[in-house]
Amino acid sequence: MAEHIGIVGAGYVGLTSAACFARLGHRVTCVDADESKVDALGRGEVAIAEPRLAELVAQGLGDGTLTFTDAQAELYGADLVFLCLPTPPAEDGRPDLGVLEHVLPQLGRLLRPGCVVVTKSTVPVGTAARIPGLLGRDDLPVVANPEFLREGHAVDDFLHPDRVVVGTDPPGSPAGHRVARLYEPTGAPVVATDSASAELAKYASNAFLAVKLSYVNVLAELCERFGADVREVARTMGLDARIGPEFLAPGPGWGGSCLPKDTSALLHAAESAGVEFGILRDAVRVNARQRARVVRAVRQAVTGSPAGSLAGTRIGLLGLAFKAGTGDLRDSPALAVAADLARAGAELAAHDPAVSAVPGLDAVQVVDDPYLVAKDAAALVVLTEWPEFRDLDWARLAASAARAVVVDTRNLLDPGAVAGFTHVGVGTQPRRQS
Repeated sequence: MAEHIGIVGAGYVGLTSAACFARLGHRVTCVDADESKVDALGRGEVAIAEPRLAELVAQGLGDGTLTFTDAQAELYGADLVFLCLPTPPAEDGRPDLGVLEHVLPQLGRLLRPGCVVVTKSTVPVGTAARIPGLLGRDDLPVVANPEFLREGHAVDDFLHPDRVVVGTDPPGSPAGHRVARLYEPTGAPVVATDSASAELAKYASNAFLAVKLSYVNVLAELCERFGADVREVARTMGLDARIGPEFLAPGPGWGGSCLPKDTSALLHAAESAGVEFGILRDAVRVNARQRARVVRAVRQAVTGSPAGSLAGTRIGLLGLAFKAGTGDLRDSPALAVAADLARAGAELAAHDPAVSAVPGLDAVQVVDDPYLVAKDAAALVVLTEWPEFRDLDWARLAASAARAVVVDTRNLLDPGAVAGFTHVGVGTQPRRQS
């Protein structure tokens, strides 16, 4: 049965949810306070670099199933309203619910009785229980329905999810069933649980991935000391069904819009509950150390010493986004490494297929031609795992560089295919390719 769905917030999660719900046959009204964003979306202009998203927005606009507005009043007739609002970390690490707390009283004065209010934003445990008070209403059922969208795969993750989590108090309420029915076309298993468990499940999932990434980064360091290859070790581990191959690739650290803020939020929640979450705290500490390890590797590659000076040294960076498939620079480990290299006095040129500028980091000259980053460079550093970097003409890069060495922080490249370069990976041994 088609529903009238309201989406509050046209950011990454809200826009993806709006476009995908329209694709599933529902009538969707997406509200955002940014009038210029609303106008652009109404013309089908999508600023987010996400595969298929612009296509689905255009389809919804053309079918008349998707509309964008800055007028909350247009949510009055909605059957369900999804809250897709930002919850950034405050200075102490806890999520800042200021936007949510501002919007909810407005919705409470607007929505018709029986409208289901759904939290899709990542929110602290206990938020669903607070929402009726913030709405000033007890006739609006509340459902926790956290999102599990990966940037670069958001549309596919929404339409083909691993699971759909629906939290209500008590579990299995009629409002929860209504939310679950929206996802029936996806065929995904539904976890019907209480709201606190649903809210905690989101944090627990992202924190576990962060721990797994930090684990493999420490393992990579151990491999370097013992002469082992972390790729072979991780491949062996990943064949164990209890472990799996995902998130076992070392790199310059984890970042993006979710893992850093969600680990911070979960640590704050654990501390406030009197629970010592040392394993997660150590994962965060390892992540900070990993970025410093990359800088030391660059110093070693350029000067022969992990403490050597980079002052005045030209270094080319391949990749700036926190991962391939997106132009998102939020908490990007690539930017953290670039900032440290700049503070060390290096002159930086960078190329990323999805990034044209780096606000706030003037020391990085962003170029649109990947071959320009090699010009007179003492080293190239691969910081984002864009597959197109494998297909570059490495002999041409070597001819342009002052010193043909590449520090591959993602183990993206085949050491045998980077003609003329010395390849320095993570958790591997340096290899010279003639």
